[in-house]
Amino acid sequence: MTSRQVTPRPRRLAMTVAAGLAAATALATPTAHADTTTGHATPTAHADTTTGHATPAAHADMTTGQVTATARAAHGSPATARGGSGGRGRAAAVVRRVGPDQSVQAAVDAARPGDTVELQPGVYRQNITVRVPRLTLRGTGAGQVTLSPPQGATGAAADTGIAVSGASDVRVEALTVSGFARYGIWATRADALTVEGVVSEGNGQYGIAQEKSTGARFTGNAARDNGEAGILLANAVSEEGGALDTAGAQIAGNALTGNKMGVVLRRVRDLTVEANAAGGNCAGMFVVGDEGVPRGGHLTLRGNAVTGNTKYCAATSRLPYVQGSGIVLTGVEDTVVEGNTITGNTGAAPMSGGVVLFHSFVGIPNTDNVVRDNVMTGNGPADIADRDTGKGNTFTGNACAVSLPAGHC
Repeated sequence: MTSRQVTPRPRRLAMTVAAGLAAATALATPTAHADTTTGHATPTAHADTTTGHATPAAHADMTTGQVTATARAAHGSPATARGGSGGRGRAAAVVRRVGPDQSVQAAVDAARPGDTVELQPGVYRQNITVRVPRLTLRGTGAGQVTLSPPQGATGAAADTGIAVSGASDVRVEALTVSGFARYGIWATRADALTVEGVVSEGNGQYGIAQEKSTGARFTGNAARDNGEAGILLANAVSEEGGALDTAGAQIAGNALTGNKMGVVLRRVRDLTVEANAAGGNCAGMFVVGDEGVPRGGHLTLRGNAVTGNTKYCAATSRLPYVQGSGIVLTGVEDTVVEGNTITGNTGAAPMSGGVVLFHSFVGIPNTDNVVRDNVMTGNGPADIADRDTGKGNTFTGNACAVSLPAGHC
């Protein structure tokens, strides 16, 4: 297989590095427009995929009574009323506002495609499962809305914060998910999922994880102190098989700190990881191909800041101990690593170093990958460590001091 040809874009690369660093201190929040009739902010319009036109998110308009007003039922659960022009045509999208003393799941279950469930400030000791397509689940800000396990919960109730299953075009925005036994956010068979402006922290395995899905957009999030990866995209978590074509999925502008691994890409293709900041993990970014057909690859890792990933993670049945790894490629093909800033990733583990090429753990080599135009300093034992036997891997235009073997800097 021949390598992809990607034209370098130095100005864009510098900008994307800066954007990745900015993600460590700023989270994206949804845009709101002022409602001149009420003085309150209302959400932006949602696309109606059946017509191609934008459908405005509904809000209370007491002058006409035709747009949805959100109310609280006597027992405290959210209640909504749909308005319209005599019942003709498509109902307007509804914003269902929920407080910490109410059931978010009840509001989600009552929603229709295109609706928004908005969580008001507070701590929600609940789990949420989304099966409604085109639903937006939104907080008022990651510092204002926190989802945590129910008090005293065990088993499934403590397992996952937000699960998206079998629903496409779902959005999760502007909230914190913290302290679940396995997943902060978990998605399966959920194409075109957007997760934006979310903090996912202190979860037992993954901060944000998705399998069997295409077209994901994970942007402007912070994933920190999770037991495995901050962000995981995989063909399947508990199955083998060939790589999944993700149809241009994007992981961009996220801050990934204190996890075992900042980002893990497992047996996927056609995906971009750009302008993220990964630091203080055992490994910044870990890309797994293995023996499946098609192989994992055809990926781009561009403009990321991967710094100081020196945390120690003990060996497991699948991996040796991990420490001091910047970007690791194992058994992948046709992947471009370009324009990244990779510094201070040091250790003595088998996969320590700045950019590391390592055969997969079933013996599959890396082939036809391109490592170019990166700035790499202070990584140990080397800025570039090619510990593989694969063919067609190239190293050009990198600013670095030490490579193993010599000659790649």
